[in-house]
Amino acid sequence: MTKEQIKDRIAKLRDEVNHYRYQYHVLDKSEISDAALDSLKNELQRLEQENPELITPDSPTQRVGGQPLEKFSKVRHFRPMMSLFDAFNEQDMIDWEERNLNILKKSPLSRGVAEGRGVFEYFVELKVDGLAMSLKYEDGRFSTGATRGDGQVGEDVTANLKTIESIPLSFGKVEGKDLKKLGFGKAEIEGILNALSGEIHVRGEVVMTTKVFNELNEMYQKQGKPPLANPRNGAAGSIRQLDPKVAAERRLDFYAYEVIGLPGLSKHTAT
Repeated sequence: MTKEQIKDRIAKLRDEVNHYRYQYHVLDKSEISDAALDSLKNELQRLEQENPELITPDSPTQRVGGQPLEKFSKVRHFRPMMSLFDAFNEQDMIDWEERNLNILKKSPLSRGVAEGRGVFEYFVELKVDGLAMSLKYEDGRFSTGATRGDGQVGEDVTANLKTIESIPLSFGKVEGKDLKKLGFGKAEIEGILNALSGEIHVRGEVVMTTKVFNELNEMYQKQGKPPLANPRNGAAGSIRQLDPKVAAERRLDFYAYEVIGLPGLSKHTAT
């Protein structure tokens, strides 16, 4: 193959591997066999090794690589990462709602609430018990991932986050019609498409499923290693491993719940 043909083949292989990984790890679908996917990945890795100048940071082959870190560097968050308050009884919930009402009464957009006429709804979802994380994308490519830390400054765990198959290393091709199907409005779609050439931040939770937790503990028991205490501790400990290969072994998942830094996008989104 000519150099141009090799470049085109690498690009096609990356698209195919990313597509099948997304189908499997995000949508829980298997369009091809594991052996067929391994064949595509092996061909991609071979071509990149033979042509290292064509390797890009968002290639599927770059999810695990490099030497273990000596320590994690610090990252200042684009916006503070706030933690949630716990409610243990009905009075806690009543107090929480009263605080919301007091805040709304002071807002010029909520005069109806101040006059006792306002009606609003709550959005409720099950809590995902994992480790809060902030991902930064620049020009559509995943560049930095950090833990919550103290809310202002977290630790750079980018290498470990790259091992999580459900975190895209790049956005790929995003079209307005696809965003419309997800429920976004015209202004929001315009903001998202414009942001793909800039910087956006995705907040979410890194978790370890119960299935993976049980499988790992079964394996560790056979190997004579100490078991993981629980899935949450397993996820947190995995993300703070200095060797990305150890994090990759833990087969973590990521669930996004917020996108910030998008012009025209004011609401939280969940996946």
